[in-house]
Amino acid sequence: MSKLAIIVASTRPGRVGPVVAQWVETEAKKQGGFAECELVDLAEVNLPFMDEPHHPRLARYTHQHTRDWSARISAADAFIFVMPEYNYGYNAELKNAIDFLHHEWQYKPVGLVSYGGVSAGTRAAQMIKQVVTTLKMTPIPEAVSLPFVHQFIDEGRSLVPTEIMTASAESMLAELVRVSAALRPLRSEPRTVPAP
Repeated sequence: MSKLAIIVASTRPGRVGPVVAQWVETEAKKQGGFAECELVDLAEVNLPFMDEPHHPRLARYTHQHTRDWSARISAADAFIFVMPEYNYGYNAELKNAIDFLHHEWQYKPVGLVSYGGVSAGTRAAQMIKQVVTTLKMTPIPEAVSLPFVHQFIDEGRSLVPTEIMTASAESMLAELVRVSAALRPLRSEPRTVPAP
């Protein structure tokens, strides 16, 4: 069975991303399609703004933080991005984390859990699809979109989902399992790194 990495995209103080991601992790463990689920908080990973001198497709990393990030992403078979919408788009920290690497993302499916105001983060989710497909990732159509996200968070800082949210998460997770299995042969092929 595969490993799922749930990436918390927001890093700013007062964020609700970790609350949403903890609920997603609970749903993933309940679904049971992945052998392992890891919460990856970009605030804790704390990558600097892109500081590698070589193109990521060369995999010639000069910094330990990049090598650590590469190992973490390489170990995952599927992803869920828990992402806010900022000004009709996704946040810069998520883009930066994606851009650090290249081969590590390839042939892996990604589910999108977006949140925000009236649009529920769907504009950010739509925008990031152009980026992930360029890296040969497969964004799945099933998604979870949370409008006015604070209405779902109780006083104890836990997310209280509706039936629709839970059903959406279940559909997304089931599809992630299927697509991850279908892409496994491509992931196991030896990758070709261009000569420097």
